[in-house]
Amino acid sequence: MADGRIPAERRRRKPTRSGVLLSEDVIVDCALRLVGQHGPDALSVRRLGAALGCDPSALYRYFHNTDDLLLAVADRIIGDAMAGFEPDGMPWRDALREMALRIHRGYREQPRVAALAAYRVTRRAHEFRAVDAGIGLLRRAGFSDADAVRHYSAFVDTVLGHAALDAAHLALPVERREADDRAWTGVYAELSDAGHPHLAAVRGVLPLMGGSSFETALELVLAALVAAAPGG
Repeated sequence: MADGRIPAERRRRKPTRSGVLLSEDVIVDCALRLVGQHGPDALSVRRLGAALGCDPSALYRYFHNTDDLLLAVADRIIGDAMAGFEPDGMPWRDALREMALRIHRGYREQPRVAALAAYRVTRRAHEFRAVDAGIGLLRRAGFSDADAVRHYSAFVDTVLGHAALDAAHLALPVERREADDRAWTGVYAELSDAGHPHLAAVRGVLPLMGGSSFETALELVLAALVAAAPGG
């Protein structure tokens, strides 16, 4: 099938050994939980089968393979993030900002999945609606069809790139994450003025490097879009 879905007639109708009635949503729920607890290696039919109390082969009635499942997991994150998003009546810039914040927050809440899936194209319903909404907002801003598509690609890649970066940071062991954050007040603060004059000049504000730059990058992209929009 074009969207990768398994035909309904191939899906399981009886509960598993543990009493779970399998469905795509149940399997995605389990995959999100396992990856969140154990990391990317947990996304295997063996681990999923054990967690759901079913033979691993039963999962192939719903998903072609683990990559197909990963795309469904990514699409769930998009769907949950965009639930309740109503851009009609909002200024297009404000609607794009809310869309970006929602998607970024959705992936930050699932950091171990974000590292696997933020850069993928899910080819599923939630992504379809999100892309349609984003391009629609840029068309509403007055951009040509081609420019709306190009600018949406740059916008959403900025959002997803930062989502993956921030999620990867969150997924680090605590001691490594804290060591990275301390670098800006530690080794960077100790660099010589002669060897690194510009770092020395901004030494007092270097801790700003320790946080996420997502919102700053988002505002820069939005400002550029407003400046370029035919309607101003």
